[in-house]
Amino acid sequence: MSRLGHSLLLAALLASPAAAQNLDSLLARMTLEEKLGQLNLLSAGGRASPEQMQLVRAGKLGGLFNVIGAENTTPVQRIAVTESRLKIPLLFGLDVIHGYRTIFPIPLAEAGSFDPEVAEATARAAGVEAAAAGINWTYAPMVDIAHDPRWGRIAEGSGEDPYLGSLMAAARVRGFQQSIFATVKHFAGYGAAEAGREYNETEISERTMREIYLPPFKAAVDAGVASVMSAFNSIAGVPASGNAWLTDTVLRQEWHFPGFVVSDWTSVIELMQHGVAGPQAEAGRRALTAGVDMDMQSGIYVDSLAALVRANRIPLAVVDSAVMRILRAKLRLGLFRDPYRARTAPSAAETRALARRAARESIVLLKNDRALLPLDPKTATIAVIGPLADNKPEPLGPWHTLGQAEEVVTVLQGIRARASAAQVVYAPGAGIEDTATAGFAAAVAAAKRANVAVLVLGERGDMSGEAASRASLGLPGVQQQLLEAVAATGTPVVLVLMNGRPLVLEWASDHVPAIVETWFLGVEAGNATADVLFGDVNPSGRLPVTFPRVLGQVPIYYNHRNTGRPPDPNNKFTSKYLDVPVTPRYPFGLGLSYTTFAYSDLKVSPARARVSDTVTATVTLANTGKREGTEVVQLYVRDEVASVSPRVRELKAFQRVTLKPGEARAVSLRVAVRDLWFIGLDLKPVVEPGTFRVYVGSNSAEGVEAGFECIP
Repeated sequence: MSRLGHSLLLAALLASPAAAQNLDSLLARMTLEEKLGQLNLLSAGGRASPEQMQLVRAGKLGGLFNVIGAENTTPVQRIAVTESRLKIPLLFGLDVIHGYRTIFPIPLAEAGSFDPEVAEATARAAGVEAAAAGINWTYAPMVDIAHDPRWGRIAEGSGEDPYLGSLMAAARVRGFQQSIFATVKHFAGYGAAEAGREYNETEISERTMREIYLPPFKAAVDAGVASVMSAFNSIAGVPASGNAWLTDTVLRQEWHFPGFVVSDWTSVIELMQHGVAGPQAEAGRRALTAGVDMDMQSGIYVDSLAALVRANRIPLAVVDSAVMRILRAKLRLGLFRDPYRARTAPSAAETRALARRAARESIVLLKNDRALLPLDPKTATIAVIGPLADNKPEPLGPWHTLGQAEEVVTVLQGIRARASAAQVVYAPGAGIEDTATAGFAAAVAAAKRANVAVLVLGERGDMSGEAASRASLGLPGVQQQLLEAVAATGTPVVLVLMNGRPLVLEWASDHVPAIVETWFLGVEAGNATADVLFGDVNPSGRLPVTFPRVLGQVPIYYNHRNTGRPPDPNNKFTSKYLDVPVTPRYPFGLGLSYTTFAYSDLKVSPARARVSDTVTATVTLANTGKREGTEVVQLYVRDEVASVSPRVRELKAFQRVTLKPGEARAVSLRVAVRDLWFIGLDLKPVVEPGTFRVYVGSNSAEGVEAGFECIP
């Protein structure tokens, strides 16, 4: 129970034996239809419909989602606790992904901060805002590991690395569950959708599932997450929402998860489309017996399963176990004691300040030739160009709940506010997906007048997220041509990217002197971007995902296994391409600064360690530049020889370190040897004796090296 200490509301788990007996008594009094009703979850269009209210009165609804505002949740809850026969309160869910009213950076951006404390803080603020609006349950965090940037939902997770993803998953669970329930999703392997196509199947070995895709879910379970959402995808032919190995064997038997499992939107009835169920009652039977407790939106459990239970095709004990998990969750949340849970929203000033901090830390400087950045706010003329430069809706990104576009600070507004002494000229140049170039002339003219041109280019907010897969990863529309036209003026160009996934930046990386990845930063996008562009904040963000050179490299990720013929430029018959380098454009963990850092004198102790030991890597980090800066010191490990081909490097620790100019410091990172496990030949976790290489540096492709030996 100590793992739940971070969350105030989870103290309800320590409910008295009398409370547990009351639940047993409640379950005994329920009819079969009322039991199945607790497993029924439906969506409302902002407020409950009369038909849904009647289901509540009849005890045939366990929860509603997309009911917005306490003025709408309270009347429905009143019906549940005063007019239904058994007075069982409802859960009210909503997709609160990266903010409720105050919109923070998208999760992928926030992962680039390498700062779990910020992730916890933004989740906490979002949860409190949602709770004040009557919401008691969010369908977040999404923790799917993604190796394919064509998949739109890469924007909702923490990128490609299971260690970083696990830390962020646990942090967000802790943050949300200060006030509302969290749901970790999508269980599991959804980020491996073939061809990056939304809702597609996945082919994942059990070894890869356990090493890459499951660890963030386990971290969320260990952090006390209340519920788990089953995924849309099949795994080697077995749909996740009817996959007993996932929801029963792994989640409940191995991990001892005490909470409940909810399906994704209609994923129960979609078992029919998967071809593993005929009539819808069979789809419901398969999902429920596999361990999916609550049916989102299909309506199958409440409409079709009573007959199967009475015919003993579904054991009543399976139904009772699922119902009890829902009832325990409601008890744990305090709904039986306080069904309305009136809460006060945090101050707007507080949440805006947090949004600006999170956005600043999420920005990644990808390129800065000739120290073009930071800009001088007294520059005579600055041209701000691009369809996203003065755009208010798109910085909100996908899944922005009740975020309001009018509350967004645009990049143009941020630059004008910071560089009040400069003449700032603006030209959109083109729309995000325009095919016409009529606006180029004004953009080129603005650039010719300016000392520097800031181009803000990228995607619409809804070009990432659910149902937003892209077959190409370039700049949409004519934005690439706009960039080339402005660069041809000879005016120095700063490219500011606004997007929800890695983009292919083949031309820009070779021709544009400065590139800044801002992602979708939320309401404080413009202020945070200006903070970084003008050097008020030294960028410290790091890439949580690899950027490919070209689309043909996808899927691409840093922690791959080696091949028997690793790339060798002097040997044709090795693993590489004929037309492009095999290396990424920008590797995982990369992020530049306005200062420079040097690593030296790496020592790992002890030199020989047992599995029960912890090794400490100590490196000297020096700020060799002229500005104070924050470096994300990253530690990667490689098992030199193992019974299964090792991954080339795996992130195992990192630390944000701030140094003044000329300052040097010994930085120590600790790694438990037991955390260097892999899935062995018997499909069990194992740490084998042998030599491990340790790399400490600024990204996954660089670093000073040392080693230690693991002994029996």
